[in-house]
Amino acid sequence: MPNARPNILWICTDQQRYDTIHALGNEHIRTPNLDRLLAEGIAFSRAYSQSPICTPSRACFLTGRYPSTLHVNRNGNAFFPDPAQLITRMLAHAGYDCGLAGKLHLSAAHGRVEARIDDGYRFFKWSHHPKPEPFWPTEQHAYQRWLRDQGVDWGEAYGGEAPEGWDAQTSYRPGIEARYHQTTWCANEAIAFMTEEREGPWLMSVNPFDPHPPFDPPGEFLARMDMGSMPLPLFQDQELQSQLAFHGIDHQTDKPQSPWDYDARGMVAAYYAQIELIDQQVGRMLGALEASGQRENTMVIFMSDHGEMLGDHGLVLKGCRFYEGAVHVPLIVSWPGHLEEGLRSDALVELTDIVPTLLQLTGLPIPTNVQGLSLVSILTGRADPSEHREFVRCEYHDALARPHASHANMIFDGRYKLVVY
Repeated sequence: MPNARPNILWICTDQQRYDTIHALGNEHIRTPNLDRLLAEGIAFSRAYSQSPICTPSRACFLTGRYPSTLHVNRNGNAFFPDPAQLITRMLAHAGYDCGLAGKLHLSAAHGRVEARIDDGYRFFKWSHHPKPEPFWPTEQHAYQRWLRDQGVDWGEAYGGEAPEGWDAQTSYRPGIEARYHQTTWCANEAIAFMTEEREGPWLMSVNPFDPHPPFDPPGEFLARMDMGSMPLPLFQDQELQSQLAFHGIDHQTDKPQSPWDYDARGMVAAYYAQIELIDQQVGRMLGALEASGQRENTMVIFMSDHGEMLGDHGLVLKGCRFYEGAVHVPLIVSWPGHLEEGLRSDALVELTDIVPTLLQLTGLPIPTNVQGLSLVSILTGRADPSEHREFVRCEYHDALARPHASHANMIFDGRYKLVVY
């Protein structure tokens, strides 16, 4: 068991499926830096989000408690009920210097800045979505302030056109160039924070908006994708009718669509291109740790809050279903010299398990109300990497249009999924 408290670089992308990393079996995408992180750490091949939408999932993995326990059940809740439960606040009170760049999304942030709470972050560079005013006020939007300071006009950077909206679900287009992209900006801020002079340990949350739609990677990244070789979504024609009962729920596909009716390969290519930019910036952050002599005492976590349907079963985005594309996510943990390296664990794992893992590795007590199970025994090679949980759980609230709103649950034991609405 490590003695020194590690620094923690915690990278959480938005809406990234499990099957989007080259070393985990996707030959259509280039992710050399994530591949390296995997070689230097542990990849959990069966990690599952506890909600297929943002706010409940983020509340869950920052507290180690289920959304229904927290009463954080949807995107759009007015406030986060209990900041004392947040791992970042617990670590800050224990002497960690905590920073954030990008999303937090513990409460409503659509068209306004989410309410700041006592979250433990000293360094707080908030950018929910890269869009400018009137979507988010520039003075409270750190990324847009940075663009303004660089002399970059958002509209001109997109070729004079506004980014595609929520409803343009299957379209894709080149976005802002990589050096001005929000993902790059998040890495810039992370590097600035990580290389500050300080005495004690730190935690940095790096939360870019990508690969969340709109599918608009930098043009130079989109141009290098081989569109014709991209995999098609998992789909059977008879699925369109079966999806109609749920369409239009919480930014889910307005109408199920056959991938033969739009450029599905192009959409997949754009999504992968966004992830290739993320991979590039992961490499920059790892390089900064090495250059500053901090890599050996920094634990790196790479994960996503939930997945993206990406055309599977006639659907895009996310929402009230519990298909693998929506709830199965990447989870890699790396701390060379302290944790196992090059290990693949096929144990069933929840994102609730991150909080007790961090508390145990930093020598802090695990509160009795934490519902996650620590992964430390697997990470340190003291337990069978194929065994952790008997099943994983995922929740979704208001899964049917009112007045028929309901609470949906998924239980998955590794072979069968039980889904109840």
